[in-house]
Amino acid sequence: MSYQETINYLYNRLPMFSKQGASAIKKDLVNIKKLCDALGNPERRIKTIHVAGTNGKGSTSHMLSAILQTAGYKVGLYTSPHLLDFRERIKINGKMMNKEDVISFVEDHKSLFNQIEPSFFEVTVAMAFDSFAKEKVDIAIIETGLGGRLDSTNIIHPLLSIITNISLDHVAILGNTLQQIAREKAGIIKPSTSVIISEKTDDTASIFEKTATENKSKLSFASSLWETKTVDKTVNSLTIVIHPINQEEKTERYELDLSGSYQRKNLIGVRASVDELRNLGFCISKEDIQYALANVKLLTGLLGRWQTLEQNPLIICDTGHNEKGWEEILLSIQQQTFAHLHMIIGVMADKDIEVLLAILPKDATYYFCRPNFERALNENVLQKKATEKGLTGLAYSSISEAVKTARLTAHNDDFIFIGGSSFVVAEALESFL
Repeated sequence: MSYQETINYLYNRLPMFSKQGASAIKKDLVNIKKLCDALGNPERRIKTIHVAGTNGKGSTSHMLSAILQTAGYKVGLYTSPHLLDFRERIKINGKMMNKEDVISFVEDHKSLFNQIEPSFFEVTVAMAFDSFAKEKVDIAIIETGLGGRLDSTNIIHPLLSIITNISLDHVAILGNTLQQIAREKAGIIKPSTSVIISEKTDDTASIFEKTATENKSKLSFASSLWETKTVDKTVNSLTIVIHPINQEEKTERYELDLSGSYQRKNLIGVRASVDELRNLGFCISKEDIQYALANVKLLTGLLGRWQTLEQNPLIICDTGHNEKGWEEILLSIQQQTFAHLHMIIGVMADKDIEVLLAILPKDATYYFCRPNFERALNENVLQKKATEKGLTGLAYSSISEAVKTARLTAHNDDFIFIGGSSFVVAEALESFL
């Protein structure tokens, strides 16, 4: 098969959450264990860091990869979903997996797939483990797909587990309370393994503490160790000063190329994780951290996090897609200077859009659209619900049409934001290629 034929095989033959929703999820670890057993258990031949959380796990994973790469380590990075190329999911030192290796893996194991009938995500997880083991990475950073306890990545025994934060998302699968979701995320905590929780909250702290105690694991809350202060923010950078709690004289200053205001929460989790990695024997200097955080996009190829697509008018996209994610996005929007706001929005049909629509600014012009995915909410339905909430705008049948119209409509001193879903951002990025 060609590379595109191989990708089509994966998309069309295997159950896929992004297309089918919850019905594509295998609610146990049976298939991934069978796959990895057949591959000789590659996940046992690599050292790993496991990252879960409702928001921020992708940024956290990429920042840690950039830091470890800069420190001289060979770093595997597994994340999801991808935006433009399937191979974004599996990288080593920022370089995507070779197309030939993707083809070979699928062709070599088709009979295995037919026998086990795994999901799309299970195959990609197994592919990542196999690639990282063959390439003999020094460390692999593994981001969960959804949840934690029953996520396909959760067959690893990592050196370090990181949980970024907990908020309501995928409630039909993970539970409709913060406590239920926290228990699912806490499922990545393994016996005698260090655990970093980026953000401590009264609703969930006791759940993580109980799970860590049961597993005799060392637990640290980054927000109880570090304080942050945003010093400066531009369109393309964010300067943050952090210091240990009650030790303001011991400040550290970082300029991030990930400029969304929400990165201040991710930064302290990353910084606490670096200290734990140092305790585990990794050699990471202050200069390594500073250079890496200023060059995350360059070092890892990260896309879609408060990403500037064009100037005059300023056009920015972001993959945030739940209530907490949107709250942080709106904070970043408020920090911009512009004459008028244009919002290109599309969402998945299984999201609680009533909450989202209630917090969106009413003085913006909206372009309601639908990404080309089965799970996407119809643009006319989205427009109708938005109108009922006092939002004004028209419906568009494609992201590209919405982007084209917004660019023609907006003045040079306006601001165009694109978001609501990773799939909206993915199609928008294609419009700017």
